[in-house]
Amino acid sequence: MPESSHPFQTLSPGFVMDAVESQGFLCDCRTLALNSYENRVYQVGIEDGAPLVAKFYRPGRWSDGQILEEHRFCRELAEHELPVVAPWANGDGETLFACEGFRFALYPRQGGHAPEFDNLDNLLVLGRLLGRIHGIGAVRPFKKRPVLDVASFGRDSVALIGERFIPDDYRESYLTVASRLLEGVEDALADAGEVRYIRTHGDCHAGNILWRDDAPHFVDFDDARMAPAVQDLWMMLSGDRPRRIAQLDALLEGYNEFCAFNPRELRLVEPLRALRMLHHSAWLARRWDDPAFPAAFPWFNTVRYWGEHILELREQVAALAEPPLELPLR
Repeated sequence: MPESSHPFQTLSPGFVMDAVESQGFLCDCRTLALNSYENRVYQVGIEDGAPLVAKFYRPGRWSDGQILEEHRFCRELAEHELPVVAPWANGDGETLFACEGFRFALYPRQGGHAPEFDNLDNLLVLGRLLGRIHGIGAVRPFKKRPVLDVASFGRDSVALIGERFIPDDYRESYLTVASRLLEGVEDALADAGEVRYIRTHGDCHAGNILWRDDAPHFVDFDDARMAPAVQDLWMMLSGDRPRRIAQLDALLEGYNEFCAFNPRELRLVEPLRALRMLHHSAWLARRWDDPAFPAAFPWFNTVRYWGEHILELREQVAALAEPPLELPLR
């Protein structure tokens, strides 16, 4: 596909500024592309004001209703004085705008750096904040945004890779280990029993948390969906088992001050990690016609990548067979 054929190629600095000025702002001609692949995000200078962040949504990914549901959730959290970066609303309360076929939203700029998950004091603070977010997230469900499930994150991902991307020499090995992994995930979900699904951030990695003035701010709710509460916790855990237990203990000490955590959800940590691994590979595959992806992820879809990916999936099959994390007795 020619580079110019992708819709995002039309987002020139002039186009971005025209879109922002359509909402009554006056740009100072400074634009800076920020690190984003799924959508396109720009910092835009504003005359006599703080810069804004303009987010242009990938065409065809979310419906207007799904985007607006995310916006309402963010603004609901902000109204409860939680440190989340919510979209700007105009005088009519609108947060989603259009410009020549693109949908976009505007956000205040939020500075900061990625949190140190190895710092247990930081995890205590993050746990408190997530407990407050989930307390609000549990009040009502999303009606339009999706659910994190085995079908969309797992089976659909495996089908795409198996049919269109995996090299012939690796296909049988990939499909075999992916099938075993999905069986393990489904067994673990059944073993966990009934688990409550709530509105979650959905993608709580370090890049979506900005730490400033000894406090975190959550950004980018683009992947918000209905999921178990532990979906917003497990990505903060790393290292060997004792270290992960210590991190989890700090997170939940803060979390339980504001929202009761269901310990059965600890059985879901490795299944959710497995689904993310499958989904991430399929996400790269689905976006491979976007010129930004081959440039940013040149290692994807190489023979070496698929060999290493299959090895990682095998290791994850073994991880599913291990006992779930357990908190130390207090």
